[in-house]
Amino acid sequence: MKKIGLSLLILLNTVLFWSCNEEEYQFNHNPHALINCNAGNILVELYADKAPLTANAFIKYADSGYFDDTYFYRVLNLHNQPMDDYKAELIQGGTYLNKDKPTNLPGTPHEPTNKTGLKHLKGSLSMARMDTGTATTEFFICLEDQKGYDFGGENNHDGFGYAVFGQVVQGMDIVRKVSERPEKGQRFRPPVKINSIRIVHRPKQ
Repeated sequence: MKKIGLSLLILLNTVLFWSCNEEEYQFNHNPHALINCNAGNILVELYADKAPLTANAFIKYADSGYFDDTYFYRVLNLHNQPMDDYKAELIQGGTYLNKDKPTNLPGTPHEPTNKTGLKHLKGSLSMARMDTGTATTEFFICLEDQKGYDFGGENNHDGFGYAVFGQVVQGMDIVRKVSERPEKGQRFRPPVKINSIRIVHRPKQ
């Protein structure tokens, strides 16, 4: 019963969000997702035109409810990284803390920025990964431009960079608010709940 009530509350919050904002943003030919977290709503455009493999994998997980009750759990800022590191500013979310969700998911083929033409800019949505082709449900949002995460950049171990697949179009203030939550050792204490991620606009085929 609690699960049903929470789902209805999330749906109501989404409807209220659009009733207040639908005239302020004009959707284009790409799908859009609404990230509803305890700090507020974040609207992102998903670049299905330029990074189709990554964007469509994200859409598949969103449609399945896989992101429900997950978390923003990690933050990188200018004060919590080693002095000799190339600094990055981002928040990271996904299913990492959800021990009840399957982990043997198929990796998404890597779509590097030198192929897609996308860049890690302020508000960019990108995939976390280990080796290329291993990205699944963990993603991050850039707080500032992060060229070190592009193909050939200094912030990745193999030079292939990370796969940008979206951009925050509304709610960057919420991203910033999340980034300012208490953290220790790059981990939010406590983590910030992601209630749901829903696809709220799908272009007509």
